[in-house]
Amino acid sequence: MKVKLINSTPNPELTVASAARLCYRRSYDDDLTLEKAQKLIREIVARGHESVLEHVSFTFLIEGISRAASHQLVRHRLASYSQQSQRYIHFENPEFVIPPTIKNNETLFKLFKESIQKSSDTYQEMIKMGIAEEDARYILPQAITSQIIITANAREYLHILKLRLCNRAQWEIRMIANDILKILKGLAPTIFENAGPPCATGICPEGDKGCGHPWSKE
Repeated sequence: MKVKLINSTPNPELTVASAARLCYRRSYDDDLTLEKAQKLIREIVARGHESVLEHVSFTFLIEGISRAASHQLVRHRLASYSQQSQRYIHFENPEFVIPPTIKNNETLFKLFKESIQKSSDTYQEMIKMGIAEEDARYILPQAITSQIIITANAREYLHILKLRLCNRAQWEIRMIANDILKILKGLAPTIFENAGPPCATGICPEGDKGCGHPWSKE
């Protein structure tokens, strides 16, 4: 699985801070320094004034994600997505994501691979027999890999990371969230300096259903 940044708003922190400052000024000016911008961002985020974060966006390509994980990702409705279509693409040599719990069990790993191979062979046979991809795809498992592009604003990414970096999140989407966060911190370190699940501040909304292992930024 690979996460790659393919586009983003230039100077994201200056853009956010300029929008925030305009709310309290008679006219717009562009004399903000990065240091002043970062100070202002910390102040507005601390006050919960996060709407200005919506002025900047980031677009990622995620390769090698399973359909099981992509179905979770697209539940974040304030983002935009484009994904490889199983209806129009013939997957001649499909690849699959294998969960570590299965890969580390010799018996289950063998059974998993046999099952995957059988479904893949059946898919190819149906295509040869003239079945359209949109119907043949029904035999493909959720483990099959896909490529998806996601675009969202900074505020939505903070929300996504809040949920998907939690230790209770599914392992694959948690890996994706970690990779996204690393890239976002390089582009907008102040905006994303406190990104993460609620337990990063010592409060877990899961109560007694929590994992008992607070998330760490490290």
